[in-house]
Amino acid sequence: MNLFRTKHPVIDDNSEFSLKRCLTATDLTLMGIGVIIGAGVFVLTGVAAATRAGPAVMLSYIIAGLASMFAALAYAELTTSIGGCGSAYNYTYVGFGELIAWLVGWNLLFEYALSVSTVAIGWSGYINDAFIALHIHLPGNLLKNPFEGGIINLPAVLIIIFLGLLLCIGTKQSARFNFIAVVIKLVTISIFVVVAAKHVNTANWQQFMPFGWHGVMQGAALVFFAYIGFDALSTAAEETVNPQHDVPIGIVLSVVICASIYIIVSGLLTLIVPYTTLNVKSPVADAILELGYPTIAGIISAGAIAGLTTVMLVMYYGLTRILLAISRDGLLPSIFATVHPKTKTPVITIVLSGIIIAAVAGLMPLNEAAELVNIGTLTAFSMVCAGVILLRRTKPELPRPFRLPWNPLIPILGIIFCVYLMINLPSITWWRFIIWLIIGFIIYFTYSYKHSALEK
Repeated sequence: MNLFRTKHPVIDDNSEFSLKRCLTATDLTLMGIGVIIGAGVFVLTGVAAATRAGPAVMLSYIIAGLASMFAALAYAELTTSIGGCGSAYNYTYVGFGELIAWLVGWNLLFEYALSVSTVAIGWSGYINDAFIALHIHLPGNLLKNPFEGGIINLPAVLIIIFLGLLLCIGTKQSARFNFIAVVIKLVTISIFVVVAAKHVNTANWQQFMPFGWHGVMQGAALVFFAYIGFDALSTAAEETVNPQHDVPIGIVLSVVICASIYIIVSGLLTLIVPYTTLNVKSPVADAILELGYPTIAGIISAGAIAGLTTVMLVMYYGLTRILLAISRDGLLPSIFATVHPKTKTPVITIVLSGIIIAAVAGLMPLNEAAELVNIGTLTAFSMVCAGVILLRRTKPELPRPFRLPWNPLIPILGIIFCVYLMINLPSITWWRFIIWLIIGFIIYFTYSYKHSALEK
């Protein structure tokens, strides 16, 4: 039994099952901003400041941003040399073999599905608050899952159905919707920056690092959740007009822009109100409300809704493309590899995965999901960084339109940062992660290995 058999790198697939090339560098950059700026800036900033890092949450964002940038550069090189729609799964398959690739892909499926479900629940809360502001009261049992005493979280289910329909219609149409939502989100953040800059109180930074350096690192491990998703851009390589040029631009530029936004917002937020007051569901809107701007607080809440919507859209998109790639290789049933002949989108995959995501969001409690998602993402990032080093040695002949600079220093730093952030995650997160890996091993040896395209 050869568990480490590898497949040949393939830039694209020109068969009847290939996806339509319609995305540009601008589309990809906006998709990156759409998926990165969301729960991180509107929710996690306050939680991390109040419970982990204090005002030094700025440093947490810088550290997590560096880890993301190192990984982003590694993704950029492998996307241009290997391509496909499988992201880290594809790159690991070429570099480390089928078993490791399967485990990475298995983790990515969990990461993306759990992310969409978790954000959908947060989106439901924001939408309910918006309805309450309009004096519209939804039935309580349609806002809670059965574990919370309700029937179903209906808004969370409905938004996933809407996004699934949008993805089925076409990738370019989804990109246009994302553009509109990203513009709303960036305008909202700009309004916050202008208003907050007028109410800076340096006294709020007297205890800049109240939890010490350990708190800063724990904060970085938590806010890393705010950066995940840029890897979804690598799943768009097969649908990009000029992937060797556009994908690296989209990945790197979106990470740089979003890291800058996170640092600015977290700094201003902890300057206008004491960090101890930020452990709330909507810290940015609450802080502006405390300053006496109810209308602007409402606008920020609307921006949060737009932000969370684009996060779900791009993560849902990435989930379906990774599922498509794994199925093409035979490690999952071939039904997931079907592409609709007219829309050139994996409609069956979108629908089936949407049913699962909607069921989880509507019926299951998802507490502490951010840290569980983080450990899977950090694992994938580490493997991509290691893949750059390995493939430079084992496959020097690969075309590399984008070459990661200072190799192997940057990928080594990426691995160190990612592993260090993983170490700072709670032990319960590690146990859940190990259980998920065990389930992945069972599926691989009972189904995937026998049905693999390489086995055939």
